[in-house]
Amino acid sequence: MLGSDGSVWIERLHMQLARNLKSANWSQAEIAQMLGSTQSTISRMAHRDLPDMSGTSDESTIDGWAHEISMALRQLGPTSKPTRTRFVMEIAFGPGQVIRFDKSLTGSDLDSDQEQSALLKRLEWAISRIDVSRIKGQMPAVGMNIACCLDSAKSVAEVAAFPGKVTIVNDKLRHHDTPDFGASSHLAGMLIDSRVYDSKKTAILNIHPGENKDNIETICEDLDLNLTFATKGDLVPHQGIDVILDEGAFGWEPTLYILAHNPLELVDRMHKIVSLI
Repeated sequence: MLGSDGSVWIERLHMQLARNLKSANWSQAEIAQMLGSTQSTISRMAHRDLPDMSGTSDESTIDGWAHEISMALRQLGPTSKPTRTRFVMEIAFGPGQVIRFDKSLTGSDLDSDQEQSALLKRLEWAISRIDVSRIKGQMPAVGMNIACCLDSAKSVAEVAAFPGKVTIVNDKLRHHDTPDFGASSHLAGMLIDSRVYDSKKTAILNIHPGENKDNIETICEDLDLNLTFATKGDLVPHQGIDVILDEGAFGWEPTLYILAHNPLELVDRMHKIVSLI
């Protein structure tokens, strides 16, 4: 339910809303504006089959919800501007076992301090998702780290990471302190250097590439990832960078740097790569 249905119910809701509003003579531009989509996406929705859910009762619930929302939107009209969206989610696992979330989206921007605080929290969430059993064989001798920055970052001081290194102790990831800006020089520097050629990447981590370094190129091809190299940390320019391989040298440990758009995507990408090494 949290997997397959959780990934399609909003898609089905949007498709039904788009169809209902179109039948009320709303233009594609008006529908796209209300749903936070694009005209081309709204156009494609009209010709696609609705995604199936695991139960017809769920489909009926979503479709009924779409009908109620579209009726209300018809009354408000296409020029109305939403100022807040509130999501309430409740998951029941058994008697007395209920998880409930109640969040509002306002579209307002965080100030600089709030953005930085949110980034530090995302780093902690990301590292808590790392599967120790998967990376145990790829842990660098010097330890690993994970770093991230805001889109506006231009310098190492604007990159957040964990002070010291992240290591494995008693089959658990351990770090000495909470993440902070300016806590890493080498990893942060690699991220800043990479952003010169791929400014959309804001997160990076390092692991050991394994003994068969030629295998990394094959893995990147299989996963459709852009690979470049960094001899002893000297980055080879490349338009679009997902993975950087430093093959190492005498007294220099080989390193595989993995990049992504955000810390959570970064951990998922790392898991996929490690599973193939």
